[in-house]
Amino acid sequence: MLQILYLIAFVAIAFLALRNLVANVITLGVEERKASPRRARKRIPHPELLDEDGNLTEEPLLVIRSASLEEARSRLEDLYSGSPDED
Repeated sequence: MLQILYLIAFVAIAFLALRNLVANVITLGVEERKASPRRARKRIPHPELLDEDGNLTEEPLLVIRSASLEEARSRLEDLYSGSPDED
């Protein structure tokens, strides 16, 4: 009998928690719709997307060049051999 009482109490608490969650999500959606016209008025781009003159850049900001394994090894060896020894 005690298990049934615990089960009923758990179901009631779970129902209240889910109802509260749904109400909060709905409230958040309504508030977001109210706030969006103010935000859409003027968009300021991130400073890293601007060039020296303040214009928006259109080219990619990062270009990755593929290198062969031997080229990468030789460049690492050059860096390693050019560094001062730690003796």
